[in-house]
Amino acid sequence: MTILSGTASALLAWYDVHARELPWRAPPGAALPDPYRVWLSEVMLQQTTVAAVKPYFEKFTERWPDVFALAAAPDEDIMAAWAGLGYYSRARNLVKCARAVAELGSFPETEAELLKLPGLGAYTAAAIASIAFGQRAVVVDANVERVVSRLFAIEEPLPGSRKQIRIDAASITPEQRAGDFAQAMMDLGSGICTTRDPKCLLCPLIAGCKAQKTGDPARLPVKPVKKAKPVRQGTTFWIEHDGKVWLETREGTGMLGGMRSLPDDGWHSGGDGDRKAPHAAKWQDAGVVRHTFTHFSLELSVKRGLAESTEINRSGEWWPIDQIESAGLPTLFAKAARLVLAQD
Repeated sequence: MTILSGTASALLAWYDVHARELPWRAPPGAALPDPYRVWLSEVMLQQTTVAAVKPYFEKFTERWPDVFALAAAPDEDIMAAWAGLGYYSRARNLVKCARAVAELGSFPETEAELLKLPGLGAYTAAAIASIAFGQRAVVVDANVERVVSRLFAIEEPLPGSRKQIRIDAASITPEQRAGDFAQAMMDLGSGICTTRDPKCLLCPLIAGCKAQKTGDPARLPVKPVKKAKPVRQGTTFWIEHDGKVWLETREGTGMLGGMRSLPDDGWHSGGDGDRKAPHAAKWQDAGVVRHTFTHFSLELSVKRGLAESTEINRSGEWWPIDQIESAGLPTLFAKAARLVLAQD
């Protein structure tokens, strides 16, 4: 057996002993897990840590135990339950996908058919096909990119190296237990082959790792130089009346689309807001909150004012201030709300 051909068997033997216990995962040797739970976890885990996802996953599956329950839920309930996880386009696609699966009657079992579902990219489709249905599929996430880049000593910088990473990942993906293999690669990247200070002496693949032989595996994968993010300026408005605050639901597309929020002045990824208040009031400065998005950072000034009546010439709703945590505000506006409430 060559080192390359023994990669899968060595990794699976390690996984059988060291697999992480996760609420969406079936342990090695157990029956295949529920595809709904695999799909939901994979969507939540995109650009989010396992620790952050666990309580959201448990809350979602308790409230909506299967894809049919989720498909029947109102959009605003799902978006509110998602609040705080970030990358809200995932939640919008989650709703679309759940309804498409419910219409089909079940999740498709092949990678090709899964790719036809709304919001499912190559990684998610491959993960569901292999983990939930036992199909051979090449699953490549950031952890797998790192492991494969080091195992094969791929010097080309990301993202240009991704084609070669996929070819090499395919060369070691086994026909049997492909789902366990994919999860083993994720666990290896998460706990052993880490971004900094990889624990090479504990790695089951050390014998075949080309980067380890160079003495500096942590330099791979080679990443492009990060560009400085632009800083945008915006203003949000806390409009209060008789123990309630005015909330609006953002348009279904764009930044934080479909989420409840405080009204703002139209800031966006490409430009600053216009500082115009949505309603006549005596405005007071409540401070500034800062938040980092994928492509820009935002400095959001917070203004607070009292409305003389409940009449607001905008679409929205009055929300009890003492129940603001149940509104499902995204993190940015939750920060603004906490800033105001800390002053009372």
